[in-house]
Parts: sequence; C-alpha cells; structure tokens
Amino acid sequence: MKVWIDFLTPKYLLFFTKLAERLRSSGHEVLLTTRAHREVLGLMKLKDVEALVVGRYGLTLREKLVASIERMRELIPKISDFGPDVAISHSSPEAARVAFGLGIPHYSVSDTPHNVPVMKLTLPLSALLFCPWVIPKDVWLEFGISSDRIIQYRGIDQIAWIKDFKPDADYVKSLGIPINRDIITIRESEVFASYLLGSVDSLAPVTDSLLPYLIKKFDDAFFVILPRYEHQIEYIRSKYGDDRILVLDRAFDGANVIYFSKVFIGGGGTMTGEAALLGVPTISAYPKGGLYIIDYLVKMGLVFHVGSVQEVFGLIEKMLEDDEFRKDIKNRADSLMRSMENPIDVIFNYICQRGDAV
Repeated sequence: MKVWIDFLTPKYLLFFTKLAERLRSSGHEVLLTTRAHREVLGLMKLKDVEALVVGRYGLTLREKLVASIERMRELIPKISDFGPDVAISHSSPEAARVAFGLGIPHYSVSDTPHNVPVMKLTLPLSALLFCPWVIPKDVWLEFGISSDRIIQYRGIDQIAWIKDFKPDADYVKSLGIPINRDIITIRESEVFASYLLGSVDSLAPVTDSLLPYLIKKFDDAFFVILPRYEHQIEYIRSKYGDDRILVLDRAFDGANVIYFSKVFIGGGGTMTGEAALLGVPTISAYPKGGLYIIDYLVKMGLVFHVGSVQEVFGLIEKMLEDDEFRKDIKNRADSLMRSMENPIDVIFNYICQRGDAV
C-alpha cells in the first residue's frame, strides 16, 4: 500500500514519523510532505526526518489563503505521480482538498475542534477522523462529518512519542540550560494560528503577562523561553535581557527541555500535554478556553489553571519546594501513561486491516 502523510506542525512531525516508521517496517511505501515553517524545518533537521517540502506558511488570513492555493497547485502533480492509496494528515486543508480532488481517501487526525476554520475546510472531505475519546463525537458533527466516520482512541496524541522518550542531559546542557538550577520553562502561544489570530494583543502574550513578575519573585530560578517565530525571539530578548533568561533561538527537542524543568508554563496544547505525561508540574496559560485535552489533564490533576499572578506565585512555590506534591504528579502521570492507548497503534491497524472500508 502507498500512503501519503502530510504534516504541518512540529507536533505532527513527531506523531506522523512514528506512524511512518510502523508503516515502512511493514512493507508499505510512505511519502511525507510538509511546508516551509521555521520550527518544522528546524525539527526535521534535528530529528533527521526526510520529507518533501512543498509551499509555505501564511501569517495573515490573506497570506494563508494565497499560500494554501499555491501549495495545492504544487502538490497535485507530486501526489499524482506518487499515486497513494490513502492520504493522512492532521486536517491539512491542502491534503484534504488535493486527496478529494484526486479521488484518494483522506484520513484526518485531530484533537483541535477549536480550530473551526480548518475543521470546516477538511472534515467534510475526509473519509475518516481519528481523535481522542475525551472529545465527544457530537462536537465534530457541526463540521460536516457523520458519527460513523469518527474513530476514537483512548489516548492523547503525545503518547505517540512520549511513550518511548529517553531523557538526554547532555543535549539539554548543549542548549545552555543549567540543569542543576530550578528551571521554569515558558512556551509561547501560537499567535498566528487561525484559532488565535487577532484575539491576542501581545506579540508574546504568555511571556509578557508572567515573566516580569516571575523574575522578581523567584530570584534563584532560571527561565527558559520557547518562542515560535524570529520576531518573537528578537522582541523577548530586547525586552527581557537578563543572564537568568535563555530565549531559545534554534530548533529544540521539547520533551527533553520539559523533562529537566521544575515548572512548565504552556501557552498552547502540545507541549502542555507533553509536560503532563512526563510528570512535570504544569500550568496552562492558553489565552482562550475550549481545549478538551487540557481540560481533561486538569481534571486528572496534571495541569493547573490559575486566574491571577498571585495564584501563579503560590502554585509555582509549591511546585518548586514540595517534593511530595511533585512525586504525586509524577505518579499520576505514569499511571495515566500506562492506561492509555497509543493512537499510532489504532491508526496503523485501521489502515492495514480496514483500509477498504471507505
């Protein structure tokens, strides 16, 4: 069987490379495609992943539209030449549209129903949707997919690569992170994603809302800031120059950075989920609601929401100083990991055993 996999974000690079490994080891032919995006290209190099780079990422609505049209135009001959039996993506608009137009069944993988524009563009054209069980099927129906085309797995996407994760202290030290310090890591929000575009005022909303207070309150802590874009890097460095602050300006292995952190503050979903599964005390600073996976992890006691800076102070103090609190979180995370299903197993088995169902 020939399988085309299109990934557009660092998260799904990690996710789909695991699926590609399984498929190739079973004798299937796989074509990986992506687009030009700073973090994706950097992580591809870091992880030694080979993929066909087609098109680019747009920042504004108009740029996204133009980039998508151009990318589809470029993909059509390449995918036609490859001749896949099935296409898989994390609801990539270009993959869904090109696959549909070429008569190729498209499978969507998603845990982001809050990304309404993308869901509307992809799910009506998808033969199947694979998603975590914590997202009710009814949530997806408004996007034009029927309940019988939704396959749920009892796990979250980060299981796919965290399951086999092994920490590497030397790698983290090579980034300039002093692992013997109390490290507080902050991941910025994806301010140019369609679901946040225009709804956050700051260029670096998480950093701006918390860092000025944290560096004064926690004198002995070392702060690692994980921006997403070049202009975020320049902005944060110029505004918060301090020898206790490291603004990572290169591709990085997120799981390793998180593992050696005492506290993780996440402005999105992917690394917040990674931190939770690794048992690192985690605060969600996502600027909007509606993240089913994060809400589930909050319910499980692995992620914490806070309403004020003072609440953040109290919680971080507990995370840094209370060994029993930290041990409890780690035990909860390990227990949850053991109970979860690996989504890669579900998708792989479905492709191999039920690929003729659509």
